[in-house]
Amino acid sequence: MDTSQTGRPPRRFTAWLLTPRGLLTGYLAVHIGYLAYLSIFVFQGQAFSDTNIYRDWAAAGFPQNVEPSPWVYPIGGLLPIWISGLAGPGPFLILWVLLTSLLNGVALGILSGWGRKPEGVRAAWWWLVFIALMGLLGFARVDGVTAPIVLMGLSLGVASPFAASAILAVATWMKVWPAAALLPLFAVVRDRWKVIVGAVAVTAVVAAVAVALGVFHHLLDFLTTQGSRGMQLEATFTTPWLWMSVLGLGGARMYMNTEINSMQVDGPGSTIASALMQPLFVVVAVAIAGTIFWALHEGKKRGHEDRSELLLAGALAMVSAFIVFNKVGSPQFMVWLGPVVALGLAQDRAAWRVPARLLIGIAVATYFIYPLFYDALSHNSAIMAFVLTVRNVLLVVLFVWSAIRLARLGRKGAPAHTVDHATID
Repeated sequence: MDTSQTGRPPRRFTAWLLTPRGLLTGYLAVHIGYLAYLSIFVFQGQAFSDTNIYRDWAAAGFPQNVEPSPWVYPIGGLLPIWISGLAGPGPFLILWVLLTSLLNGVALGILSGWGRKPEGVRAAWWWLVFIALMGLLGFARVDGVTAPIVLMGLSLGVASPFAASAILAVATWMKVWPAAALLPLFAVVRDRWKVIVGAVAVTAVVAAVAVALGVFHHLLDFLTTQGSRGMQLEATFTTPWLWMSVLGLGGARMYMNTEINSMQVDGPGSTIASALMQPLFVVVAVAIAGTIFWALHEGKKRGHEDRSELLLAGALAMVSAFIVFNKVGSPQFMVWLGPVVALGLAQDRAAWRVPARLLIGIAVATYFIYPLFYDALSHNSAIMAFVLTVRNVLLVVLFVWSAIRLARLGRKGAPAHTVDHATID
């Protein structure tokens, strides 16, 4: 048999996957697949996971005196919940998945240049694989709505700082984490006032809407509602107490915080660790911001600073720090990392191959944690504690990689291959 002939069909298939039609087929397969699966719950009169809570909030008109409270989210996070509830509780999950799918489709189009950019198409396929692995977390959480919005904002980045800031601010008013991308944006752009104006304008609109709806007094509730949280089971820094609970040491235990629907771990020193998490993140965030400014300054001295690369490297460092140095470690947080890595792959696939592989490993481990074996994990399964530990180690490695990347950009300016591409373009 002619081996050259046997190799042709796979090559043709791979080439087809990298066409606009191939990418569209992949997009439809992933999103229609999840829509079909989650429709099973709809036909049974249910939603799935957190969308059960969202559906109840929408049906009840977002009441204040329930646990968990809808005001645990920034007020913008209630917008997709309200939209999904417009037709009543029955089709809530269907509308939620359709809304998420629409946003993912726009993000994929932007990422791939609507199928016209080869490297963008490859990055879009990576994003699709990531979405497929994280699926139930992306399709049943507000995080899945904000992730493609963040990708849209960061894609504008240096070229359109006002629009990028406004889009990221919209996402931040849905879930706090996109603020981690706003600081690197402010650091790297030339017209920093545009970043400020964009964020302030969106905030003013959000506040005005809150006043018009008579819920202005809830505007900052999300900042205080989280205060009752302890060390969540899946958080990176909870790992020592996780193993103490599994091994029955020091009186450590897992328990459900019903006020915010969160599984937490308590043990010797966990209260102190919980109190230190936020100040520790602030210190790390300041250090990252300082490194971005320093790297930009060093690049200017060499005459070849790469602001777009600094934005993405800084955003990955900040977002990964937001996860690593956090007393909350919900599995859907992994969705946050996808937009930055996808854009990094589209810009420089060779340089971003390591975080892309790390994040796929993180997604696979997270899939085993939730939805497959979360019950076992929350009942002191040593095997699942090991899987979670591996996932948390990979998160730390990803954060360290991003920090090293920033430092190298500062010492060397833009990497040589980035400069070469810019010259060719």
